[in-house]
Amino acid sequence: MSNLILAPSLLAADFCNLSGAIQQIEAVPSAWIHFDVMDGTFVPEISFGIPVLKSVRKVTSVPVDVHLMVSHPETHIDAYIHAGADFLTFHYEAAVHHNRIIQQIHEAGKKAGIAIVPSTPVSVLEEILADVDLVLVMTVNPGFGGQQMIPRCLDKVRRLVQIRKEFGYTYRISVDGGITAETIIPARDAGIDVAVSGTAFFAGALTGI
Repeated sequence: MSNLILAPSLLAADFCNLSGAIQQIEAVPSAWIHFDVMDGTFVPEISFGIPVLKSVRKVTSVPVDVHLMVSHPETHIDAYIHAGADFLTFHYEAAVHHNRIIQQIHEAGKKAGIAIVPSTPVSVLEEILADVDLVLVMTVNPGFGGQQMIPRCLDKVRRLVQIRKEFGYTYRISVDGGITAETIIPARDAGIDVAVSGTAFFAGALTGI
């Protein structure tokens, strides 16, 4: 899987030893850091925010993809950019003016990602796929770690691969949710470029993949 980017989610790390978790991520070639932000509204849980990202940015040059699982993501974009995000990935379901948010991210010199939950079809993204740098397919319902992957979500990955090839788009395709040593194989075969993993990665289950 030499061309696959592994993006461990800090949300599954030991919060008492985030520096050790970052070192574990840095040991993986071509890794990203997946930084989940949850507001308790768009998803049930609340996670860390700006101060943690600033601290992470000070100690690593690994690309950070901030996954905004928040309502009204446009109100948070600038703060996370200034805190050190490289990618800003927001949810299609949480916004109305998607192109405006993508433009906001690009004008700051950062990469723009769009995420969809399991119940959202790829078809809703047709008008913005030409403009995004990353499409994140949630393979579980967001908000909780340790869930099992919903296999039919990989059909969305296949569709995104098809659209990218047909129109010459350049976005990367990522999956998030239930990625283990077993499920990463069909996800890779479906055509993903980035695999987000939390529980399995920090448990050492993806060593050597």
